[in-house]
Order: sequence, then C-alpha cells, then structure tokens
Amino acid sequence: MSWLLTEDHLADLARGAAVLGTGGGGDPYVGRLLVRAAIREHGPVTVLDPSEVDDDSLVIPTAQMGAPTVVFEKIPAGTEAVTALRALEARLGRRAAATMPIECGGINSMIPLVVGARTGLPVVDADGMGRAFPELHMETFGVYGVPGSPMAIAGERGETTVIDTGTDNRRMEWLARGVTIRLGGVAHIAEYAMSGSEVKRTAIPRTLTLAHTVGKAIREARSNHEDPIAHLGSVLGDTLYGHMRVLFRGKISDVERRTEAGFARGRAGAVSFDGGHKLEVLFQNENLVALVDDEVRCVVPDLVCVLDSERAEPITTETLRYGQRVTVIGISTPDLMRTPEALATFGPAAFGLPYEFRPVEEINA
Repeated sequence: MSWLLTEDHLADLARGAAVLGTGGGGDPYVGRLLVRAAIREHGPVTVLDPSEVDDDSLVIPTAQMGAPTVVFEKIPAGTEAVTALRALEARLGRRAAATMPIECGGINSMIPLVVGARTGLPVVDADGMGRAFPELHMETFGVYGVPGSPMAIAGERGETTVIDTGTDNRRMEWLARGVTIRLGGVAHIAEYAMSGSEVKRTAIPRTLTLAHTVGKAIREARSNHEDPIAHLGSVLGDTLYGHMRVLFRGKISDVERRTEAGFARGRAGAVSFDGGHKLEVLFQNENLVALVDDEVRCVVPDLVCVLDSERAEPITTETLRYGQRVTVIGISTPDLMRTPEALATFGPAAFGLPYEFRPVEEINA
C-alpha cells in the first residue's frame, strides 16, 4: 500500500537506511537534512508500492555516487539529482512517471525523496541492491536484464553529461566513476530507466518501508528500555531479511581508511571486551566481510552492520574511529540477491575477496 512520507518519518528512515547501508551509501544525516528542506519547501512525498506502478510507466531511479569520505565534507545543494533526471528525460524524449532508489542504504535512500519532493513525482518503494554496494553495475536491475544506460550525471555547478554504453553496465560504471572523480569526487545520477513491469520483476520490494521499520524498531526499543539489537532481530524475522546474527561485541582498536579511485577503502579492527577474540572488517565504501579470529562470519551480499553497542545506532565506514564500543551484526539478504547470476555480479569474487559465499544463517547456525 502506498503512503505519504512527511518530515516526521525522516529520523527513523535515516537510521534504518544507515543500518541497511552496511556502513556505506553516503551519510544518512546529510540525506535527512536534504529531504527535510525539500519537504518544508514543497510538501510531503508519495511513496508508491511497486504493485501499484502501471506496467508501462517510465521509472527513472536517481542517486548520488562517489566516495562517502568526500560526501561527508562536500554537502550537496539538493538540486543536482533533479538536474540529472531532467537530462536523462531529455535524452529519452519522455518524462518519468516516478523515481526510485538504486539502493536502500545511507544517503541514497534519501536522494529520490529529495527528487520526489522537488518535482512532485512519487517514489517507488523498492530498490536494486537491497542494501548498498559501491559500483553502479551491482544492481538486481542489471542482473535481471535492465541496462543502466543511458545514464545522466550532474555536478554541483549544473554540469551534465550522458553516458551510453548499451548493455555494458560495467563500462558504464567505469566511465561514470571517472567523470565523478573530475567533478570533485561526488556527483548525482539518473540511470536504469525502466518500465513498471521491469520494476516488479527486478527490484527488491518495499525497502523504504523496511528502512523506516528498522529505524523505528531501534528507537522504540530504547524508549521501552529493551535491548534494541535483540528487538531488531525479531522485527527482521518477519521480513525478506529473515535472519540476523550477532557476530561480535567489542571495542574498535584500529582503522585504516583511504580514498582512492573514487572509493573509500580500508579495514577496521576490534578486540572483544574480554580480550580473547579479534574482529576484522574490510570495506569498499560498504562493509564487505567480517572475520572473527580470521574466520568468515558474514560476507557480501549479506549485510555486515556495525552498531553502537549501547544505542544500536549504525556507524558508517567514514565515522569509524578508535575506541568505539560496537556490536557487529550480520543480516541475510533476500533470495533474489543470492542466485548464481546475482553472486556473479556482487558476491565475494566481484570484490576480489578470496572467500566463497555462504549464508550468514548457515555460518552462524
């Protein structure tokens, strides 16, 4: 069922999106402020259930791309994604009936809401990652036959460019990354234009609703003096993300982080509170794998999420720091993201990791 998103939803939505973003997807607080400003100026946003999208409607997803470490310091104006949308509409010769997230994590759950508020377009309650991934071809849209091209890119000064690589989504990502670097490390995009019927076939459904549910569950558990992490696990059990496991509890002992080739890459180490176990998390914008005592406990595409141990607030890769007391959880992804075709695109090997994918609920039975 479709619903109307107002300013009152934003705190819970941003918190839940940061959890599902697995440490990446851009700063959700910045995204929250952008949406709040747009709603105050233009009014609330209609969040459209994917089942209610007309099969022949044109849906154009919008997003931000770049290194989260850059986004953290270079705040968008809020108009860039609309500029990208209009540029792609001009290329296609057709106006969009709706926009949609490409991922449900971090700031990129928010950018389409900014577009929706500023243009009056509804935002489809679905996305193409079911989490956040660092590269544009890592989409269920592309896995199941929707080309990302043509795509439009907009910069902060109103620059636009259109990239068309046909069905080669990997080359689209490579070219777009180069443009984004030359725009200062962050840009806004419109891509994977598709029909309503393709949305229903290729997207992970109702992930905006899920993000709001996750954020609300954490907040309400704290208010009721319950364990917010345990409550989060019970809430996820009734969704497509049916399994949550606590992987590690301890203190961050070191962080290595660098911005290169348009990505934030690095690792974080932690020591358990009793000093007997060690954690290592590797990330490329998003957390990719959690190793406890050198054993894989959770690996992409399943979600590795770092939470503050007391409040269960999600911690992004660009805000990890020495001394934080954390609980690291693993969350299972929907079946659509675990097929052989999907794993070939965004499984461990796609990131150069020397591990086989095993479901988090199987590793931590």
